[in-house]
Amino acid sequence: MATPSAIRQKLARLQTGAKVRVLDLFSGCGGLSLGFHAAGCEIAAAVECDPDAARSHGLNFHAGAKEHTEPRDISATPPAKLTKALKLGHQSLAFDVVIGGPPCQAFARVGRSKLREVADHPEAFRHDPRARLYIEYLEYVQECAPLAVLMENVPDILNHGGHNIAEEISDVLESRGYRCGYTLLNAARYGVPQMRERMFLIAYRKELRQIVDFPEPTHWVDLPSGYEGSRAVALKLLSRDLFADNGHYVAPPEADKALQPAVTAKQAIGDLPTIYARKLLSDGSLTRGARRLNVPIAFTRPRSISQYAALMRSWPAFQAKPSLYDHVIRYLPRDYELFSRLQPGDQYPQAYACAEKMFEERLAQLRKQSVAPEAGTAAWRRLRDGIVPPYDPNKFPNKWRKMEEDWPARTLMAHLGKDSYSHIHYDSDQARTISVREAARLQSFPDGFVFSGTMNPAFKQIGNAVPPLLAQRLAETLIRKMYAGVSMEEPGSRIDVKEAVG
Repeated sequence: MATPSAIRQKLARLQTGAKVRVLDLFSGCGGLSLGFHAAGCEIAAAVECDPDAARSHGLNFHAGAKEHTEPRDISATPPAKLTKALKLGHQSLAFDVVIGGPPCQAFARVGRSKLREVADHPEAFRHDPRARLYIEYLEYVQECAPLAVLMENVPDILNHGGHNIAEEISDVLESRGYRCGYTLLNAARYGVPQMRERMFLIAYRKELRQIVDFPEPTHWVDLPSGYEGSRAVALKLLSRDLFADNGHYVAPPEADKALQPAVTAKQAIGDLPTIYARKLLSDGSLTRGARRLNVPIAFTRPRSISQYAALMRSWPAFQAKPSLYDHVIRYLPRDYELFSRLQPGDQYPQAYACAEKMFEERLAQLRKQSVAPEAGTAAWRRLRDGIVPPYDPNKFPNKWRKMEEDWPARTLMAHLGKDSYSHIHYDSDQARTISVREAARLQSFPDGFVFSGTMNPAFKQIGNAVPPLLAQRLAETLIRKMYAGVSMEEPGSRIDVKEAVG
């Protein structure tokens, strides 16, 4: 339970210029953690139930120490148990900031009054398992008494099951001594080569006397209609009381067209080694089977690389090695030739039509040789299945997409762990889906960041993550506010964060 004494001790500690200590809940491999690490914080601990993601986090932030690579179910790991296992002392004194993104499915159809009930009753979650994950998150905040909280989630959380969960969470935190605000941010406007829209909620202890605001954009991109439409729908369907005096929504900072253009896909991955899928297939180098991340590929530096690629190669504490070990792709022999024919921006309906044209071309070739199978026969179906993908283009219009080289990538999803058709490489000569390392680049993970497991788990970890560059921008804003609060400056004043954290 948070106590005034714990809060005072943390405020006094930060007044000395000590590093901010971070606890990352539902951490995944560590996108948020990396952003806070880059902003000068100490990543003290994480809770993650997926074994591969937990190991990735431990490898990158704790040198693979056993106690930090262990997967933990938050429902079975109360704060006191975590801090005891990691030898961090009492939970109320161990952390200054709690970050993370609990899954939003838990609160479908759970209203504000119900959320308050479960939040205020330590045993209530046993009677309503839908609330469990969020309640565990709120319980950690209650027990660990952080000076600040950062929560991330999908935009739909603003209208999930008919409820604005971000507003409901803000109400609970407000009742526990925090000042809250939340908004929607797009990663492409913060230097990430990906148009990823997410909700972010920040809360400060009232003792800090800080208002909640969000970092100014650093890049400009005119978002496609689908992104602006999704944002408009999320905001339109918010609860009616959102814009009341006690609402916690904060309008996102405006992006100025005078800012530098958003980082493009080619600027993000164009310097990585080429992988010619059809060539590898023909010479037998690319075969079916698990893709392990242990085969080195020489990683030379071209004469000229983008500013973004240079950052990914030289990120402090995560610099690139002489070889890449995760530049691996999927085995998709049916589709490589099809990928080569697609135009940038093409999606599944265009791919399906192109594949049918390829099938007709192949039939015409076989007819010239008088060996074409008759329509509808088993041989005809086998030939067609070897060229044309099986999905109905009317039901799966967005299943595939060929990236545009001069535009940021579309949102990477956890579904990358199952297939990568949503991100087909823009280079028709390479004719393939993106590699694990290319996905990491598009998510702004530096080249020295290690992913545990084989290819599919690595893709899933990347798709689930918060882009580290955006996380860093948020962390810098949050830390600046914290140090301003403990230095007794006026709310909103600016201080030298690097000097404060040493």
